Amino acid sequence: MAEIVLGIGTSHGPMLVTGTEQWASRIAFDKSVKHAWRGGEWSFDQLVEERASERLDQHLTKPAMEAHNKRCQDALDNLADVFAEARIDVAVIFGNDQMEIFDDRLIPAFSVFYGDTITNYEFPPERMAQLPPGIELSVPGYIPAGGAEYRGQPDLAKAIIAQAMQDEFDLAAMKSLPKPETPHAFGFVYRRIMRDNPVPSVPLLINTFYPPNQPRVSRCYDFGKAVLRGIQSWESDARVAVFASGGLTHFVIDEQLDQLFFDAIRDRDISRIAQVSEKVFQDGTSELKNWIPLAGMMAELGLEPNFVDYVPCYRSAAGTGNAMGFVTWQ
Repeated sequence: MAEIVLGIGTSHGPMLVTGTEQWASRIAFDKSVKHAWRGGEWSFDQLVEERASERLDQHLTKPAMEAHNKRCQDALDNLADVFAEARIDVAVIFGNDQMEIFDDRLIPAFSVFYGDTITNYEFPPERMAQLPPGIELSVPGYIPAGGAEYRGQPDLAKAIIAQAMQDEFDLAAMKSLPKPETPHAFGFVYRRIMRDNPVPSVPLLINTFYPPNQPRVSRCYDFGKAVLRGIQSWESDARVAVFASGGLTHFVIDEQLDQLFFDAIRDRDISRIAQVSEKVFQDGTSELKNWIPLAGMMAELGLEPNFVDYVPCYRSAAGTGNAMGFVTWQ
């Protein structure tokens, strides 16, 4: 039976792969859209007014942002070191797609990659030109120069698919990616945590972002239990790491929700998160749902969480930015 020996939860946002002088490049986007925050929809100006008492300006100085960035990079180095020291044979990665390989024509609620080769090719010029403001600066953090191909692990993927189907999850199964770029949720793990030397892996995609078929919190938790049983059914002596890639709250940071989430992980009680309105799990904050299956798996296995760091990286007085979280389980 395969043995799960490590869990890693990591944020993956563009602020982690760009310099602090580039963080403000996203503010043009922040001002152009309505933001999900605490169950409502807010304009940039409304958020500035609502959050004035929080004195977020103290986080927006160059020294503060540099300090936040250093903590993030130190935490990521810690995760990468832990991964290297664990002698992992294969990884299972929970992540999401943001119209990178899917589009409005087809967005599965849950999907599993079971092919031999995961492609992560560079964007063509026309694709780069379509990216939102500031995102083009982050692409090298997810795709290496010249692109890359990574090894899948079809046998483990098929074991996960079989168990999930038995547990009444109707999965989309992908033998090749619909487009040749790996979603950045996975590219970040391959580049930053596995340091461009990835082990064979099984990408598991959850549609956290896009209505009308976003799985609820409880469904994501149950999916994690099905994946756990699938891994345990695989006849192999492999050492397995399981990743959650994404989050924490963004594009508007909510430190209260992040701390509630960490408390639930610490107490091994995801029910308090399931009680939060689904309206809260929108935009980037929805990526907490990539962590929920992993948190449930680790609780069931009895692996202890180590909260490496939590860093709310603000980029505007509206509270936009990305709260970064880094956790290991061993």
